[in-house]
Amino acid sequence: MTDDGTGLLTIGELARSTGLSVRTVRYWSDAGALPPVTRSAGGYRLYDAASAARLELIRTLRELGLGLRDVRAVLAGETTVAEVAAAHVVALDAQIRSLRVTRAVLSTVAQRGSTAEEMTLMNRLARLSAAERTRILDDFVDEMFHGLDVADPVVRERMRGITVDLPDEPTPEQVDAWVELAELLENPAFRARMRRVAEYNVAGPGGGSDPRAGGALAFMRALVGSGAAGRERGLAPGSPEGQALLRELLGDADPAAVLERVESVTTDEVARYRDLLAVVKGGSPAAAHRPEFAWVVAALRAATDR
Repeated sequence: MTDDGTGLLTIGELARSTGLSVRTVRYWSDAGALPPVTRSAGGYRLYDAASAARLELIRTLRELGLGLRDVRAVLAGETTVAEVAAAHVVALDAQIRSLRVTRAVLSTVAQRGSTAEEMTLMNRLARLSAAERTRILDDFVDEMFHGLDVADPVVRERMRGITVDLPDEPTPEQVDAWVELAELLENPAFRARMRRVAEYNVAGPGGGSDPRAGGALAFMRALVGSGAAGRERGLAPGSPEGQALLRELLGDADPAAVLERVESVTTDEVARYRDLLAVVKGGSPAAAHRPEFAWVVAALRAATDR
């Protein structure tokens, strides 16, 4: 404390009273977070008891990770500590998630002995921002349904709402799946194939589709259900029993038209797409229903060969 009877503190005295370095206090003062109350005749900065309390608050906010800009906003009353803290929680969550993704990428690289080039690609794709991941999916869906104004709205929204994001703590398998999926979604040939799939899902009477909203999706679920039933009962797709199960599903629909439609979604690429989605979402490739679709395709081929 200065000995002039004012009770004011020099920057050195203020630093010693709080256990901070003079350099730190001077930096915060120069940044405008801790302005001096006045200056001495010799030009030295002087602070009072309120300055010491303000300094303690600055230190606390800085230890919580706030930048000086946020600190100044809190001290000026432009925002509250709670508001700033909430914003920092969001930022920290993003940082934590990024570190978890990095850890998963490194684990994958360590397990498979990846090359430096592969590691760079995996890390770049796995750490795409949320906005970039959304862009990839939106571009994919837009290209699939562009101009198909009568496409089943349920299918369209389901496609747009598909979660192809990595979870907070991705496994190496999920990182692998996400990297492959991101590359697949940006592949022009795959997009063209999926465009054909979308065209088959246009609401209408042909090909076993249902003109009602959600009808296309319901029909595909019915196909999976029939395939599962045929397999569980041990029915050969071309047997009379298998064909009876197929007719029960199709009704008056043309088997050849349905076959063309189903084959469009059971190619190796499309099946791989469903496999990858299942893994990224925490499931297993079994969720892609490959065996069930295979049974239905075989039954449809048998029906069209008659």
